[in-house]
Amino acid sequence: MANLKNMGETNPSHTFVICAYKESEYLRECIDSLLRQSVKSQIICSTSTPNKYISDICEEYNIPVFINPQSNGIAADWNFALSLAKTELVTLVHQDDIYEPDFLEKTFAFIKKSKKPLISFTNLYQIRNGKKIDKNAVLFFKRFLSIPWRIKLLWKSRFIARMTFSFGNPISCPSVTFFLNNLPESFKFNTDYKTNCDWLAWIEIRSQKGDFIYCPQKLVGNRIHSESETTRLINNNTRSKEDLKILQMLTPKPLAKLIFLFYKKGYKSNIESMTKI
Repeated sequence: MANLKNMGETNPSHTFVICAYKESEYLRECIDSLLRQSVKSQIICSTSTPNKYISDICEEYNIPVFINPQSNGIAADWNFALSLAKTELVTLVHQDDIYEPDFLEKTFAFIKKSKKPLISFTNLYQIRNGKKIDKNAVLFFKRFLSIPWRIKLLWKSRFIARMTFSFGNPISCPSVTFFLNNLPESFKFNTDYKTNCDWLAWIEIRSQKGDFIYCPQKLVGNRIHSESETTRLINNNTRSKEDLKILQMLTPKPLAKLIFLFYKKGYKSNIESMTKI
């Protein structure tokens, strides 16, 4: 394994894998944000819903497209996307989101502070109806739970992570960069979960020795819109069922149900804001 501290000014090997699904009107904007990075990286595209729209845009940008032959939900798509990367570091890009130009540069800078990075992740903002939203209940909750990781000494603490995950999932998957060399070869997202496979993944990864690296700067714009898969899973109650299931895995049932009440308010805020903005 390469030691990032000994790499001097050389950037670690990294791949952005765009997880494309159907025909997102925001795909081009997402790609543009990756191309504007102050530090350049490989960019490839993975999809389980191949279509002319995706292939034409990626051809225009000279981005290779890889087709997952098994369309079996988000977890399966992410597992396939991870398998495509031939580099030490990989970021799974969600097609609707955008990345600030210094996302990769600052991610590299934080990773170099760690002897054994497992994942790094950043703060974020939301995009609703084309407007940048920097403050709301959901963002406050995520940032509040991430406070302990602002302290470098706590990056490796399994206890802190366990306590944090007992109250929710503050880690936004599009902001995560995986250090594949330090993860078990058997690591995969759990395909039994339709929406919370990332929350379970962070719990699994945190059982390993190494660091959870948090960059508190807002470097990713997470787009919230009515056509997203996340919104669909909230509307059909899949998200709420999986949230409660994981909370009950980590905390006593009465406490889990209490925490879940705050989650339901967050869902309501997400849906209502899309019609008000």
